[in-house]
Amino acid sequence: MARLRIGSRGSQLALWQANHVSALLRERGHDVDLEVIKTTGDKIADVALSKVGTKGMFTKEIEEALAAGRVDLAVHSLKDLPTDLPPVFELVAITARANPRDVFLSVRHDGFNALPQGARVGTSSLRRQAQLKAARPDLDIHPLRGNVDTRVRKLEEGEYDAIILAAAGLTRLGKTQFVKEYLSENFVCPAAGQGALGIEIRMGDLQTRRHLEFLNDPAARATTTCERALLSKLGGGCQVPIGAFAEMRDGVLWLTGVVARPDGSEVLREQQAGGDPVALGEKVGETLLRRGAAQILEYVYGETTAPVPMQP
Repeated sequence: MARLRIGSRGSQLALWQANHVSALLRERGHDVDLEVIKTTGDKIADVALSKVGTKGMFTKEIEEALAAGRVDLAVHSLKDLPTDLPPVFELVAITARANPRDVFLSVRHDGFNALPQGARVGTSSLRRQAQLKAARPDLDIHPLRGNVDTRVRKLEEGEYDAIILAAAGLTRLGKTQFVKEYLSENFVCPAAGQGALGIEIRMGDLQTRRHLEFLNDPAARATTTCERALLSKLGGGCQVPIGAFAEMRDGVLWLTGVVARPDGSEVLREQQAGGDPVALGEKVGETLLRRGAAQILEYVYGETTAPVPMQP
């Protein structure tokens, strides 16, 4: 059996994810070490993610350790991993997916529709903000950074009437006590890859690939590949108002894509079915671009520090 070194961020959720993978590897007889690596996103904790504009802000330093041979594999939240991996790396596995939806958390209110006029809602995601504002322009959306514990504590202490987080992270950490509503993908479309873990290795590391291939879940691979193809077609990263949600229905792959202005004044939503995940993702992306997504994203990138994506 092999000795495998995992690179991971140091947040509570990232460590849960890395330890989860470690346990699966140890069950197969491998020795596993864990190296905690601080990323750019961890160092900039007091700025809204959409204002940072650093590509790979939660993955760059981990990939540097992987390239240097300090670690053998990286465990990422797939939604944090850029769609265009450097050619020296490969995504060897995408794990079985937890619930990809977002959830509404509140101490005093039973659901989104119960929020009073002008309620203060916490999220640092432009994707969530745009879709919430489209439904309720009156809401006071405020940035919310920090690990899951910090965010839930701010809610509990009354800084927010409600906060919106990913269902998967809360479930993994057992922090669901204030979850009042699971938000339908037709209301708040999730981020591409949300709920899945991506396992990254050096390209050509055949021995490590052989040890890790069992972690790959074909269903999760198909749906997240479709979502990431849409994201790639739109030229977007994890900090822009793009939603993507794919699921299998009776053997057919369905993809919902959303592009929205941050203030919710314009929301483009497209849903199509297909067989090939990449082709479907690119087709939905192309349709959204023709419908006006390019103009929305050009505006958004102009408002942040990220570059405007070039479309073919």
